[in-house]
Amino acid sequence: MTTRNPRPSAIHANSPLWEKVDERAQKEVASRKPPKALRDRATRIADLLAEEFPEATCALNFSNPFELIVATILSAQCTDERVNKVTPDLFKKYRTPAEYAAAPPGELEKLIHSTGFYNNKAKAIRAMARSVVDNFDGEIPSEMENLLTLRGAARKTANVVRMHAFGLPGISVDTHLSRITQRLGLTDSTTPEKIEFDIGALLPPERWTHFANSIILHGRKTCKARKPLCGQCALAPHCPSVEEQ
Repeated sequence: MTTRNPRPSAIHANSPLWEKVDERAQKEVASRKPPKALRDRATRIADLLAEEFPEATCALNFSNPFELIVATILSAQCTDERVNKVTPDLFKKYRTPAEYAAAPPGELEKLIHSTGFYNNKAKAIRAMARSVVDNFDGEIPSEMENLLTLRGAARKTANVVRMHAFGLPGISVDTHLSRITQRLGLTDSTTPEKIEFDIGALLPPERWTHFANSIILHGRKTCKARKPLCGQCALAPHCPSVEEQ
């Protein structure tokens, strides 16, 4: 007996980017059936974020997909600003995956020391670079399933690379997006993957990347972790958590 994949909801079936969504996200998003009222509220929130942050994009500096995945690995438990201070010298020192894979012990670690957890990050970068050389002819793949085979590339990192290096739809779930979408009542999930798919079901794929980028900026500027500035928040009329703050 064969099983058929669920048909995407109309909002996604009509999206020009639906076919570029990775297969697992297609299945997960299509299986969710959020009420129209919630989808309408998510759309209004996305509209307001687009007005406030029209140029929202990736905060990490890079010039090719490999540099972006390296920068994203370095950004774990580290600010983007710090990573952007480290990567100019790093990207000048090593230019190809093969060079990263062959970086002498201690040399790579010294260059990335200030990003924290540098030993683990250096191991991840070397292993990722070796896999890119051995399995993908030295080129970062764009397919989600291939990206996920790389050391240090869980769905968050893979989505960042797909979104910003390849222009594909995705939702990278960081601490800002997780916290804010829960406060907004757009999801009651607590794991990054479920949050990704919950939000994906509320908006068409062509809005995913900008929504994820603008939520990060909104979290840094207004919806802070410890003390959200609800009185200054453009999303307050659409946020069920305002009265709780």
